[in-house]
Amino acid sequence: MLIVAEHSTDSLSAVVIRSSSARGPGPEAHPIGIPYFSFQKAAMTPNDSILRGYLSDNAAGASPQILDAVVAASAGPAAPYGNDALTAQMRAKMAAAFECDLEVFAVGTGSAANGIGLASLTRPWGSILAHADSHIQNDEAGAPEFFTDGSKIVLLGGEHSKIDPDELRVAVKAGRGDVHSVQASVLSITQVTETGSVYTIDELRVLTDIAREAGLRIHMDGARFANALVALDVSPAEMTWKLGVDMLSFGATKNGALTADAIVCFDPTLATELSFRHKRGGQLTSKMRFQAAQLDAYLTDDLWLDNARQANAMAARLRAGIADVAGVTVTSKPGSNILFAVFSDELTEALHDRGFGFYANRWEPGVVRIVVSFAHQAADIDAFVAAIRELA
Repeated sequence: MLIVAEHSTDSLSAVVIRSSSARGPGPEAHPIGIPYFSFQKAAMTPNDSILRGYLSDNAAGASPQILDAVVAASAGPAAPYGNDALTAQMRAKMAAAFECDLEVFAVGTGSAANGIGLASLTRPWGSILAHADSHIQNDEAGAPEFFTDGSKIVLLGGEHSKIDPDELRVAVKAGRGDVHSVQASVLSITQVTETGSVYTIDELRVLTDIAREAGLRIHMDGARFANALVALDVSPAEMTWKLGVDMLSFGATKNGALTADAIVCFDPTLATELSFRHKRGGQLTSKMRFQAAQLDAYLTDDLWLDNARQANAMAARLRAGIADVAGVTVTSKPGSNILFAVFSDELTEALHDRGFGFYANRWEPGVVRIVVSFAHQAADIDAFVAAIRELA
């Protein structure tokens, strides 16, 4: 029996530091699932107070403030399909956070946000330029191609899962005007990247300038948007529309929400099309107020930023705690809540036996991925570090 696991990236430029060229799965490609018994062992939780789950930030629960907001939204009737006062309030808070007029469409998953958002930015004969490690390429079962009626994803390389500007300069011109070729239409940037690196503002500006000059639209996959924001200590506006970003897949589920992400659109000319695609994509829920309640609470009193700071800080604590352990090599760049390292098989097995859950050997032999969430506290990290130091 197989259990599907997210982030089945075949290339891992954050682990092997090299300039990776765009490529598809080779003959050594990893399976899409992991054996059930291995997953079960890795997910076991001993009877103590230590939080041992590092499979994904999706594994964390929800912030109490968000749970309270959902309960409060259930008190009495409200207009359906997003025509309620709470959804209007959430939209106003989102506009205030980004310091601009915008359109917000709540969705149930990041894949829905990516697929529907991209579909509004390209035609079927257009192409989407993205890194070979991107989530839209490796972890959405062809959803972007489905929503866009077949737009091709053109893969680019670059170290640490960041798009190489020189490769982008070539890609934006490839086949331009040739009826036999797809036409470069959208640049999709993942921030934080799938391997935990964070684009600087200058790095983003270089890419967005190339895309804008070539007439491309710009999409940002922000599943861990808040983690990048606090890592760079910049405003939401500075990391999006001020750089020319047209569409943001705004992640909240990985950072404290239950079932709420959003499409944030900075171009009002796309609002009508997005409205119909949102409905046609099955994301216009009748009780939209419950998703709005989550996003509203998420944005209230900087909860989203505080949660991201906690996750990032705990990841930094873990990195510092194992940096000098013999036989352990941390390979990913610092900055976010994702850490890649090389463990021996014996160490991985021993940690799994103690109930610490994390993915291993899915990318390259010995490579492990550890994802820290807002729910992790210093005691949790210290217990994990102590176990690694003891067992290594």
